[in-house]
Amino acid sequence: MWGVVCEGGAGSMIQATVSLMDPEWLLPLFGARDQHLRLLREAFHVKITHRDGQIRVAGAEGDVQQATEALEQLQAHLARRGMLTVDDVRMVVDRLLGKGPAVRSSPIDVYQSGRHIEARTVGQARYVQAVREHPLTFVVGPAGTGKTYLAVALAVEALKHRLVRKIVLVRPAVEAGESLGFLPGDLYAKIGPYLRPLLDALRDMIDYELMKRFMEQDVIEVIPLAYMRGRTLNEAFIILDEAQNATVSQMKMFLTRMGNEAKIVVCGDITQIDLREGTRSGLVDALHRLRGIEGICQVYLDRGDIVRHRLVQQIVQAYEQGADAAHKAHRR
Repeated sequence: MWGVVCEGGAGSMIQATVSLMDPEWLLPLFGARDQHLRLLREAFHVKITHRDGQIRVAGAEGDVQQATEALEQLQAHLARRGMLTVDDVRMVVDRLLGKGPAVRSSPIDVYQSGRHIEARTVGQARYVQAVREHPLTFVVGPAGTGKTYLAVALAVEALKHRLVRKIVLVRPAVEAGESLGFLPGDLYAKIGPYLRPLLDALRDMIDYELMKRFMEQDVIEVIPLAYMRGRTLNEAFIILDEAQNATVSQMKMFLTRMGNEAKIVVCGDITQIDLREGTRSGLVDALHRLRGIEGICQVYLDRGDIVRHRLVQQIVQAYEQGADAAHKAHRR
């Protein structure tokens, strides 16, 4: 809660105080070199200072109210995710000032009764908007940024609103370095472990009986990448997951399956390529080769968009720092 101490009559300056929920949050709240703090000061035209665990905000009454609300929201964000980015601060500021679309203004409508899925970061909001506006979207980012989950949600929404006639979810089966032919069981037993993340996402968004019916009628297909060859998919929402593990020729094959009124989303993490050494990733190749073509959008998410457990962000950061250090050592 914030308290106001009046210092004069109507139209005069006022001061409010905001208590830090955790003293260790001061640095992430204010940002490196106070960049978050400067953004708040400039946006709301207030003075913000800190002393003895209290953040003091001074300025005109309306400005102070907005600035203190921003600080409260940012602390709540820290409590949920353990970190803040400049984009997070801008999102809160823009929402309070009524500038631009709020992240939560465009929920994704799925089949589960009364449930809507929403973007939770600025990066995710841009991703959702890009998919809705482009026939082909590439999204690249680390684990936990919602790449696959949001793509599946948007596909379900498109199916529900009859923008497409079917959903096709695709994944290369190379994670374990094994050929499907050497795995035991029939086709679905062989590919089940590779496709499990896509099925799990679907079960969050469609009631079991309806999903079963959709799959029996081929309204929803979940298949390995190798089984896409020779097909043309019209009026379909097609998702390629773990695209970093597609080869260049596989990526070309996949992208050219696109038929009339189709939409494609290609998801991947270029830091987790499991192809054999010396094999170029089809995702890396496509990002370079297809840059600048009208109708194709590339979206890049980062660790600030991770919405899993807060430790996942720190794990990703640790690995990024380790990779940078190894690269520098190699160059020496």
